[in-house]
Formats: sequence, structure tokens, C-alpha cells
Amino acid sequence: MFSTGQIVFAALFAISFIIIIFLAYKKDKKLHAKNYKGVIWVGVLFISFVIILLFLKHFLKN
Repeated sequence: MFSTGQIVFAALFAISFIIIIFLAYKKDKKLHAKNYKGVIWVGVLFISFVIILLFLKHFLKN
């Protein structure tokens, strides 16, 4: 299905991509903590809203 060269390339690409993303995140961690301080509450409210909609859909369907 895949040749040995393709598998090696995919593995090296995945490893290098993960390392680059990790280093970029590590570099910007302080900046993200400063700029996105209250974003967790937006996520909590969004997830709560979706759960409420699912409950309403379930109870109104029956």
C-alpha cells in the first residue's frame, strides 16, 4: 500500500511538525496567557449552551 520511503517521509514529517508546533507554542506561551486571559469562560459558556440545546432537543422530542 505504502512504500518504505513514503512511510519514512511521513514519520519524519510528523515528528518535525510536532517539534516545530511545540517550540512555537512554547515561545508564545507568555503572550497567549496575557492576551487570552478570560477565554476559558467563553469556552465553558459555549459548551454549556450546546449541552442545554441538546437537552432541550431530547426533552421536546419525546
